[in-house]
Amino acid sequence: MLPKLTQEEILRYSRHLLIPEVGLKGQQKLKSASVLLIGMGGLGSPAALYLAAAGVGHLGLVDHDVVDPSNLQRQIIHGTSTIGTAKVESARKHLLDLNPNIEVKIFNESFTSASAMRITTNYDLVIDSSDNFPTRYLTNDVTVFLGKPNVYGSIFRFEGQASVFFAKEGPCYRCLFPAPPPPGLVPSCADAGVLGVLPGTIGTIQATEALKILLGIGSTLVGRLMLYNALDMSFEYVKIRKNPNCKICGTNPTVTELIDYEAFCGVPGLHAEENSVGFDWDITPCELAERLEQGKVRLIDVREPHELEISAITRAENYPLGQLASKMSELDSAEEIVLFCKSGTRSRRALELLVSAGFRKVKNLKGGINAWAQEVDPSLPIY
Repeated sequence: MLPKLTQEEILRYSRHLLIPEVGLKGQQKLKSASVLLIGMGGLGSPAALYLAAAGVGHLGLVDHDVVDPSNLQRQIIHGTSTIGTAKVESARKHLLDLNPNIEVKIFNESFTSASAMRITTNYDLVIDSSDNFPTRYLTNDVTVFLGKPNVYGSIFRFEGQASVFFAKEGPCYRCLFPAPPPPGLVPSCADAGVLGVLPGTIGTIQATEALKILLGIGSTLVGRLMLYNALDMSFEYVKIRKNPNCKICGTNPTVTELIDYEAFCGVPGLHAEENSVGFDWDITPCELAERLEQGKVRLIDVREPHELEISAITRAENYPLGQLASKMSELDSAEEIVLFCKSGTRSRRALELLVSAGFRKVKNLKGGINAWAQEVDPSLPIY
């Protein structure tokens, strides 16, 4: 039996009740529905806000991160007053202020193979608001196993994607992307940037798809991948079909349980070995400052040229990561080289490239120029 609406709820949702496709019964469906949002960042923010405003009765929020000032350019569910607090706590406070009639359950933890089934089981559908490939594959696999729709979204600079992966009715994420891209090929928003309003567009589309599924109205993005470009305001659609050879939803599946998704995607986990490339090869900002005073280091900045306008380290030479391979002949393997970028991610990839080419006297500045600004030169801005 569907739950009744209170008089206050009838007034709150009156514009929904006037729509024949929603009406009183549809609003009651939303009140009884439950949605799990994985990630309370750029995509999760607008999706959660609109689902709460629409009256979805039970929301689950998964995120283990805390609010950072750099989030506020796009993660509109958080505010200056919640900097430093858990994202799920910040989001729950905002959602309950927007609609105190709903229930918001938080999971201030990582979404992993060990926790995914427990967290996901009691929800009607999942919204994938994550920003990394291991979580996307994990979200796909757990929703396939549990028979739940997976409302997918992703963003990059000015472009976004959205779809609904539902193995019962169409393809899953693995049907479209059987294998992850090579590690480092697709930069994160932290490295590449993103137009602040873009996740609002894609996250709202994810919320729209979720509401249509819960209400049983309209045509969803099952079997279609929506491609959006904010620069020319274009929407394109690519048909995607179920892959009979899909390793999880195909005729003869080989993935029958949750796996190690960080290993599958070739990215270091939370407990990566300290002697792996990128850890044992690190140098701290203070150590680098001492080496620079001794004049024994060649400093290579692998950021993009336009980033030098934000901050720069004196004596650093600019070799953008994308051009490093073609300019490697300009570097001397006998020299001591320190690589850096914004936060250490791109420079670690540059280090791996040089090490594979035979360089051994090379280090990665741990934390990048932002860490340098915090520990050595506070006159530089952090971005």
